[in-house]
Amino acid sequence: MLAKQPMSFLNSTVCAVVLACTPILTGCQRQSEAARRIQPVYDQKTGKLQLLKYDSNGNGTIDTWSYMDGARVVRIDIDSNEDGKIDRWEYYGSNQQLEKVGFSRSGDGREDAWSFPGPGGSTERIEISTRRDGRVTRTEHYQGGGLASAEEDVDGDGKIDKWETYDGDHLASVAFDTLHRGTPDRRLKYGIDGTARLEVDPAGDGHFKAAADSRAARQSR
Repeated sequence: MLAKQPMSFLNSTVCAVVLACTPILTGCQRQSEAARRIQPVYDQKTGKLQLLKYDSNGNGTIDTWSYMDGARVVRIDIDSNEDGKIDRWEYYGSNQQLEKVGFSRSGDGREDAWSFPGPGGSTERIEISTRRDGRVTRTEHYQGGGLASAEEDVDGDGKIDKWETYDGDHLASVAFDTLHRGTPDRRLKYGIDGTARLEVDPAGDGHFKAAADSRAARQSR
């Protein structure tokens, strides 16, 4: 279960920093304590703000890099534990709203998953590169802070072949496309008590029946 995304660096720092560190915008000479921990980088030819380097906790180590297009934030990279590896990537749209947050599932600085906030700010969808090659092969959908469903391309052929549904905090069903026809033909349904029932869809029309019933029907022919 995922909680609401933490406040973005944009909302808490960048807007104030741009005002404090960009003479073109303000001409202000006084800087706050946070602004003194900022290192702005400008384009040498145009004078346009390109990057803000930020020491968020004042310990002398840069841990946040805000990539700018003038006064507009494009992306923010954060090394929250200061181990030299980025562990959070924030992407912003032209309206300066947070569009997605990248993260490394292994904590090794390699971005392999992306969460997308819904209208209320909580996570609505997570896309995962299970092979860590940048290609999304699993998508998880969240409702009310909990995982509701997921689909995955297990064999990496570009087609979804596994579907999961959840009921509250437990897995309700898993369906598989073992025939590579684009629709599930096998499904496991799980009870709250942990029991499982195998169902099959031999015709591929979306109508599942218990595996035992399917075998009995074939034997009677």
